[in-house]
Formats: sequence, C-alpha cells, structure tokens
Amino acid sequence: MTMRLIFLIFSLFTALAHAEEFLDPAVAFKPAVRAIDGRTLEISYEIAKGYYLYRDKFRFVADGDAASLGEPVFPKGKEKDDDNFGKVEVYYKSVAVRVPVERNASGTLALTLKVTSQGCADAGVCYPPQTPALAVELPDPASAPAAPAGAGDGDESGTIAATLKHAGFWTSLALFFVAGLGLSLTPCVFPMIPILSGIIAGQGQRSSHARGFWLALAYVLGMAVTYAAAGVAAGLTGTLISSALQNPWVLGAFALVFVVLSFSMFGFYELQLPVALQSKLSEESGHLQGGRGLGVFLMGALSALIVGPCVAAPLAGALLYIGQTGDAVLGGSALFAMALGMGAPLIAVGVAGGSLLPKTGPWMEGVKKAFGVLLLATAVWLVSPVVPPVAAMLAWAALLIIPAIYLHALDPLPPTAKGWHRFWKGIGIVMLLTGAALLIGALAGSRDPLQPLAGLRGGAVAAESARLPFEPVRSVAELDARLAAVDRPVMLDFYADWCVSCKEMEKFTFADPAVRARLAGFTLLKADVTANGADDKALLARFGLFGPPGIIFFDPRGKEIAGVRVVGYQDAASFLRSLDRAAG
Repeated sequence: MTMRLIFLIFSLFTALAHAEEFLDPAVAFKPAVRAIDGRTLEISYEIAKGYYLYRDKFRFVADGDAASLGEPVFPKGKEKDDDNFGKVEVYYKSVAVRVPVERNASGTLALTLKVTSQGCADAGVCYPPQTPALAVELPDPASAPAAPAGAGDGDESGTIAATLKHAGFWTSLALFFVAGLGLSLTPCVFPMIPILSGIIAGQGQRSSHARGFWLALAYVLGMAVTYAAAGVAAGLTGTLISSALQNPWVLGAFALVFVVLSFSMFGFYELQLPVALQSKLSEESGHLQGGRGLGVFLMGALSALIVGPCVAAPLAGALLYIGQTGDAVLGGSALFAMALGMGAPLIAVGVAGGSLLPKTGPWMEGVKKAFGVLLLATAVWLVSPVVPPVAAMLAWAALLIIPAIYLHALDPLPPTAKGWHRFWKGIGIVMLLTGAALLIGALAGSRDPLQPLAGLRGGAVAAESARLPFEPVRSVAELDARLAAVDRPVMLDFYADWCVSCKEMEKFTFADPAVRARLAGFTLLKADVTANGADDKALLARFGLFGPPGIIFFDPRGKEIAGVRVVGYQDAASFLRSLDRAAG
C-alpha cells in the first residue's frame, strides 16, 4: 500500500512537471492584426522561445460579405527537417504576413477575421490547428490621409529593421558592424578623431603602440556602451534621447570642455588629478596609470552622446525594430556592434598615434598645439547649429587667422629656409586668406561659411530668396488637415536646428538646381522638431521616426508612398533617385 501511494505521488509530480514543460497554444502563439492602410492588413504572431509555426498551415478568412482577402505575402522562413511533415518552412520568434483586402463596400469597415495556424515545440509536441477570431477596423482608402507608423517598411531603415527581425543573432551583429564601418567617416564619427588624437598626444613620451591601442579601445568602448544604452532607451520610449541634449546649454557646456582641454594643449596649465588621488589610482591601475583609462572611457561616452547624435539608416532601423518588438537585447547588441564598427578607424588612429607622434622634443610641442587647434575646431563645430551664423563665421575666422600667425604667415623667411619651413608658411598664408575672407564676409552680411564673399555681390540675398518654399506643420492635426487638401505629391521634411545632417541637406542637396526643378511639382512641408516638445514627438511617432533628418513622401491623395522614405543625409544624385521612385 505504501509503495502504491509513493508511485501515485511520483506519477502525479511527473504529470505536473510534464504539464509545466509545454505552454498553452494561446500563450505559445499570440496573434494580432492591424490595418496598414484601407486595403492592406498585417497579421502577426509572437512566437515563444522554443516554438515554431508552419508556413503552409496559415489560413485567413474574413467573415461577412463586406470584404474578401487576397493572396497573403509571407516573409522568408527557415527550412526545417520536421519529424511530422518532412522538409518544411517554419517561423521562429515572430512572423508578420501582409494580406490584401478586396473591398465590397466603401467607408470604414469593421472586419472579423478567422486566422488559422499550426505549430510545434522543439521539445517534441505538436498542437492541433488553432483558429482564433480577431477584430480589426479598416479605414476608408479615400479619406485616410497618411499611413500609420511603420508604413515605410520598404525604405532603407525599414528594410534594415526587417533584416534584423528575421536574421540570426550573430548575422545581425555582423551586418551592423559593417554598417558602422560605413558610418565611420560621416559627421557622426569624424569629429571624434581630433578628440581621441588630442588625448593620445597629451600622453607625451608614454604614447607607445600598446598605450595608444588601450586608450583608443577605452574611448571606443565608452562610445559603444553609450550608443547601445541610448539606442535601447530610445527604442523602448519612442524618442531619441540625444535629441533632448541638443540645446545651447548642453552643447555650450561640452564645447567648453573641449576649450579647456585645448588650452592645456597650448601649455597654459596642466590638467591633472590631485597628487594624493593620483598616487592612490596609480597603485590600482595597470597600463593606464593615473586612472586615465576611466577618463578616456567617459570622454568616449560623452562624445558619442553629444558629438554624434545623427540618425542614419542603420541606427533608425535598429531603433525601429526595438520599438516594434521590444527586443532590447538584440537591438542593443546590434547598436553596440555598429558603434564598434564606427570606432574601428579610431582604434587605428590610436595605434598609429602611439607610434607616429614624436616622443620628446620640440616636435611634440608642435603636435600638441596642432591638436589643441583641432579641439577648438570641434568646439566651434559643436555650437555652430545653435548659435547665430555670424557668430560661427567669426569663430571660424579667428580659428584660422590666429594659428596662421603662429605659422609665420606674416613673417619673412630667411634665404636659408628649408622646404618644410616654406611649406608650413604656405599653409599659414592659405589659412590667413581664408580666415580674412570669412571675417570680411561675416561683416558684409554673408552667412554661408562656404561662400563668405557672396554678400559682396548680392549673393546673400539671392541665396535667401532661393530657399525652397516649405510650409511649416506643427502638429499631427495640422499635417492631416494639410494632406486632406492637397492635389499633388507632398514632401514632408523633418528638421531640427541641432541636426547637422539636416543643414547639409539644405545647403548641398536642396540647393542643387536639378533637385529644385524636380521639387517644383511638390507641395513642400517642414516639421521643425528642434524643441522636441509633445507635438514634435507625436509627429515623429506618427511615422515611426526617432529623430531628424527624415523625409516622407505622399501621393496626391495624401497617402504615404511606401518604400521611398529618406532617413539620414543623401547627396543630390541619391536624392534625385529617391524623387524618381516617389514620382513613379
């Protein structure tokens, strides 16, 4: 009797343990449906870890006579040699299926769908087909002014998000590392090179190969950690955190840090920790004595957050994926890998700097002063988007004229001067003339550093009048009202004063004569999200954007043209191709 009781108890616990091993099908496979537009539905499944769905088992039926469903469009799945059905195509983690709708009635339609799917667990159990009913409201195609967020799945950032969604973990990381390499010489990263070089130059005689590598690695890891953390937080909260830091006070404070660092390069003072704290840290640090490794790490973190807040397509794609799925682990890892790719050239600079910079002597002082000037240039570049253009031009003029004087631009050379002396004097003369042109142009009314003397021939007025005739939109309601009244294609440009790529688009792309001619047939709208207020965030969220630059195109009925979004900077030739796709 006792043995039978023990056996029954053992059997009961075994059954309970087995029951806990497999999920209820409603938990393992969670369906959802949303309307992409008035004629397209997206039916998605969230699939639990260790479970999968069969592609050929999906069935979708609409109840009633108001509409019927067309042929579903499935994403590519993974091949599996299944014990029950042989070689099949299955989906892990998630799947989203686009289903066209053939309407038999106008206006807004309330549909009930019966969605059938069948799946199994990797552990060995298969479920019978499940057919839950899902309700969805399909908007009127004639009145819906804009597609909801995520409609840009066919553009570059949407394609990247889809790749991240369906690729394997390590494949995604490799793709984003390569994307980071591609971004390494963009405005997102280039200003960091003088910062890192200045840090290494400040090490003087201790700048060896190994030390340059470790300093650069600490800097890049700080940058990568910040990108990953800011990216995950941005995806989960639906906003780009760095945009909140793009205001005159924050940028001015960070620029002041670079000014302080540059003055130490010029020998005005020595920046170092108190002697007692230095001694304590030197006892506990390895290769990076004096605790400088931590300082370099923190400098890299701050540089990534403030110097490089651009939203390029790879970053936008990762943020879009995080925002849609909440998979912060994969999204954050992808951003970390992308930042490592962006930092690879910086590590090369660190290693080369450790060996190429002079160890001692007067050359070392010259190198330090050169990097001091580069740090000042970075400070001016930082605050240029948030200060008056005349102030930026005057700052660039001073930054060119004063170093030119130190390069003996105004001093006669002795007859015995060698080649290098003459070379540097030539560089000084070019800097002096360029700085003088900027100074005269600023005082004459020019506000374009690339054409400082245009104001002397009336070019400033012409440039001002040549700006594209954008109409401002300040909220989602304003945008909807404007789109409802259009009768030709529309271009909506997301802009911010602190967005360097936005200003590049205005100066180089929108000013191109071919681009201006092509845009003559468009209604041009501009959403200025500089303040990052509630209306600005709502406008960005409407289209699944995380910050500027971003350009959305609409057809003459006010509906977004899928797959033609522009995220990040595009030169004139690339933008003309985007306009061709929008017109086609």
